[in-house]
Amino acid sequence: MRSEYILLLVGMTLVTYLPRVIPLVILSRIDLPTPIVRWLKYIPTAILSALLAPGILMTGGALDLSTANPRLLAAIPTFLVAAARKDIFLTVITGVISFVLLGLIGGL
Repeated sequence: MRSEYILLLVGMTLVTYLPRVIPLVILSRIDLPTPIVRWLKYIPTAILSALLAPGILMTGGALDLSTANPRLLAAIPTFLVAAARKDIFLTVITGVISFVLLGLIGGL
């Protein structure tokens, strides 16, 4: 293998790895204020919501809040189970079963 490729591979590794590790190392040695720690706990929920909302609410590039949207209908019991039980496995199973049942009932 040519040395340019090895140098390129090492450079790409550093560019990918360092931006992830440096904040982790620095923040692991700092005691963050309580309000910031509380705020940081909402980030996973916000990211997951941002990833799921377009798939649930959009059909063909347009907002679809109708009762003909099977993803929206399946999301309702899924959200209720997630809020009540806080069990990811049960939430996923509820979502899958809801979507399949809606498909069987509605011929989707």
